[in-house]
Amino acid sequence: MLHVVLYQPEIPPNTGNIARQCVGMNAFLHIIGPTTIDLSHKAVRRAGLDYWDELKLIVHESPEEFLGWLGDREPWLITRYGGIRYDRPGYQDEDILIYGSETKGLPQSWIDRWTNRTVYVPILGKIRNYNLANTVSVVLAHASLKAGMYDSME
Repeated sequence: MLHVVLYQPEIPPNTGNIARQCVGMNAFLHIIGPTTIDLSHKAVRRAGLDYWDELKLIVHESPEEFLGWLGDREPWLITRYGGIRYDRPGYQDEDILIYGSETKGLPQSWIDRWTNRTVYVPILGKIRNYNLANTVSVVLAHASLKAGMYDSME
């Protein structure tokens, strides 16, 4: 399974859409805090997220806690400042795809640490960036295909 990681997400509908995508693509969702998004059972039920019980969710209370979980594995960092187009990496099962917050992106120290593993989705038109949930959908679907996640469906 692939791992989708959201670094301190800020917009609940984005997180909800990404969670739905993770359930549909059979991927883990990691949320790195702190975050202001209410992930309680009551809030999720009130938002009508009927798929939430199927979500493989891991919440890391801080970036340091996440880095401890990560260990020496090398993640893919998805950023508009990436050096590799999203369809070029040879994604594999258990890969970790990290996305920054909607307004702040990823910490520069992380980009510097894994500079050879930064990925971008090309922007061809006159926009500043893509919506976070849309970017996750594009990269997760492609990474799942490359990692052979669809092979059992043929």
